[in-house]
Amino acid sequence: MEQISPTEMTLDELRIALAPLIPANAVFDGWTDEALAMAAADLGVPAPRARLAFPGGAPDMIDAWFDSIDRATARAFPLEKIESMKIRQRIHDLVIYRLETINPHKEALRRALAILGQPQNLALGARLAWRAADRMWRIAGDRSTDFNHYSKRTLLSGVYGSTTLVYLDDDSDNLVNTRAFLDRRIGDVMKIEKLKASWRGSRERVPSLSRFLGRLRYPAA
Repeated sequence: MEQISPTEMTLDELRIALAPLIPANAVFDGWTDEALAMAAADLGVPAPRARLAFPGGAPDMIDAWFDSIDRATARAFPLEKIESMKIRQRIHDLVIYRLETINPHKEALRRALAILGQPQNLALGARLAWRAADRMWRIAGDRSTDFNHYSKRTLLSGVYGSTTLVYLDDDSDNLVNTRAFLDRRIGDVMKIEKLKASWRGSRERVPSLSRFLGRLRYPAA
């Protein structure tokens, strides 16, 4: 496939190309035009054109960075790899992969979360958390469309969010503390899923009042 020169990229293509380059500079300069300009210089495009790809400023840059992590995660976990793993291992490895991808730019993440925590960006922060959970479940092979679709993503958003907070203060080798915390949280979620399955099963065994009344009205011959 022929490579497109950065100077010939559309703004959407430029946004995708710049997104993973910005955090290395945001570590030192924050999510600013200066960080974007340095990323643009690394790519070989003028800073004014790079700014056109992120009209919303810092929130747009953060959105694009998180999207680039989603894309990298999808590439790292093709279907044949996922299918060989149990569901618990899938979720564990997907979350850890994201954090390992972020790890060289931990301070950039800290600054990004501070920006998303501002009142005007809370809705965006919630949307990005949901998107990350949704994409991880899709990579993991979930295709549910019923209530489980929403409950799974809500639970994973909570697991990923709380694990990220632990990760930000984790100085252990190979993120041992983060991994242990994540395992405990996934264990809690698995217990909830078992309880839900048990409740659904017991509900199915409850006699149906409508069927009972119907039999009274129309007794079997």
